[in-house]
Amino acid sequence: MEPVYTYTKGMVRTETSYCPGCTHGISHRLIMETLDEMGKLGETIGVAPIGCSVQAHKFMNVDMCESAHGRAPAVATGIRRVHPDKLVFTYQGDGDLASIGTNEIIHMASRGERISTFFINNGIYGMTGGQMAPTTLIGQRTTTSTAGRMEEQTGAPMRVCELLATLPRAVYIERVALDTPANINRAKRAVRRAFEVQEKGLGFSFVEFLSTCPTNWGVTPVDAMKWVGEKMIPYYPLGVFKKPEEVR
Repeated sequence: MEPVYTYTKGMVRTETSYCPGCTHGISHRLIMETLDEMGKLGETIGVAPIGCSVQAHKFMNVDMCESAHGRAPAVATGIRRVHPDKLVFTYQGDGDLASIGTNEIIHMASRGERISTFFINNGIYGMTGGQMAPTTLIGQRTTTSTAGRMEEQTGAPMRVCELLATLPRAVYIERVALDTPANINRAKRAVRRAFEVQEKGLGFSFVEFLSTCPTNWGVTPVDAMKWVGEKMIPYYPLGVFKKPEEVR
């Protein structure tokens, strides 16, 4: 019998520190498996800031650097300019990228830095206690919106893909989800395209993963997957928002 699933060289063999049902592990696997298939593990540098994403260096078998909260784009820009021959990516959560780091990601995209950003959107602050994030859905309860998010108080949830797609030098923008096998396969193709855009020197690339946080959502892992499909995808539609002709 031939194995249908093997351990990619891109992942470090260690026990996970993520909560049961968390989809960070899936996104880690997709990114590292893609780099392994591209033969780029030894030519890649990743940057992960504060948040659950800060643990990425324990699992991703590439050179990694931690940054201050929200500052991964600035650190990655410096790395890219010092190492123009490397693939560079940032791995960021929504509390980080869409809140304290909003300015950073917008300006990196506006400059068209040859960097790929992988954005984990689980609609909440994970590591710091389950507070409301800019991506928290209307009506969703968090530790800082115990009655549910209200648009008249905190505005509408931020759609980052749609925002970045308005910038001319952001050349590849796609939103994917990690809730079903089919969507996970589509997510892997998006990761590949993001790195191809960077490899071809076309500009900034961005992939948003709709993800789960069962612990802070207060639901089971199974119900968390259902929440992504039933609640998140209707508000955050999946698809390609921008893609250059040179990328398949």
